[in-house]
Amino acid sequence: MQRRLALASFAALGLSACGFQLRQAPRFGFSALRLAGAGAYVMPALRRELQIYGLRVITTADPKDAPDAVVLRVLLDQRERAVVGQTASGQVRELQLRQRFRFNLQTHDERILIDDTELLLERDLSFNETQVLAKDAEEQLLYRDMTADIVQQVVRRIAALDKV
Repeated sequence: MQRRLALASFAALGLSACGFQLRQAPRFGFSALRLAGAGAYVMPALRRELQIYGLRVITTADPKDAPDAVVLRVLLDQRERAVVGQTASGQVRELQLRQRFRFNLQTHDERILIDDTELLLERDLSFNETQVLAKDAEEQLLYRDMTADIVQQVVRRIAALDKV
């Protein structure tokens, strides 16, 4: 028992000495963010994630609601599905799923903080017509995973900004 305790404390001491630190919750250089633009896939998840981190998210277009809010403008939020592999008889065997998200970040007086940025994620999906329901569920799971990945990338980019 003492051996396990000593080993655990040694491992903890070794990790702290090398500079290892768990990822902390992001800290933002502003208190309010306005989401502008149309986005059906990433925007709801992004709004939830930012609210979890304590940021006040405004979705109304009225600037009087929060005159000091930073504006995250969604320029593109789309999903694509392309056939990349077929059999000799023309049956689909492989699909490529893509999710594109383009945005920029500005202050309330239109000073650009993050210029137009496009995030593109791709996933390959094998397809079998005898397992249509399972492949549909797998496709939805891959899209949900890509959406979560895009949200995390946007949050990290926003948190990397200094005070506004």
